[in-house]
Amino acid sequence: MGVKIDVYNQEGKVVGDATLPKGIFEVKLNTDLVHQIAVSLSANNRQISAHTKNRGEVSGGGKKPWRQKGTGRARHGSIRSPLWKGGGVTHGPRVERVFEKDIPKKMRRKALFMVLSQKAKNKQLVVLDKIELEKGKTKEMAKSLAKLPCYSQATLIALPNYDKKIFLASRNIKKTSVEDARNLNVLQLLNHKYLLLTKESIKTIENTFNK
Repeated sequence: MGVKIDVYNQEGKVVGDATLPKGIFEVKLNTDLVHQIAVSLSANNRQISAHTKNRGEVSGGGKKPWRQKGTGRARHGSIRSPLWKGGGVTHGPRVERVFEKDIPKKMRRKALFMVLSQKAKNKQLVVLDKIELEKGKTKEMAKSLAKLPCYSQATLIALPNYDKKIFLASRNIKKTSVEDARNLNVLQLLNHKYLLLTKESIKTIENTFNK
């Protein structure tokens, strides 16, 4: 058996409770492991944009600037040399750099359970009976969130399945993100103070990760 947690409706009233799976929401924290996984996920998400050209990529330089001897000047073979203005860059940033790190599945899953457990322990986990929007408007979603303990705080809403209506209604609400429960990761949870689940989302997490 797991720990009991209150279940709210969209009016912000407690309408029952749910049992959180002990193997997911009562896992002892290992800060070193969580930090390692968070750093690895950040590295894997890193976008490389800085790129410098080396001497083989800059234009020009097909001809020797001047003859080898007799001019009194230092010898040069190409204006593409890093010594020249407009020449190639030595040891500059390149898009070929690889920052990705392999993350063992068991470690990633264990760290996820630890962060989920901390959310539950610190009362930063909010469970709804369901989320239903009649018109799929941002005003509807904002009105529901305003009645919950996570109001005005950075909140990650984890849905049991992708719901376009809820996604569109939430994306313009400040400090609010929406994700499919089966795609949750440590970095997302650490970047949001609160996690908002539905009762079905708990089942999705259990079926996806507790294998």
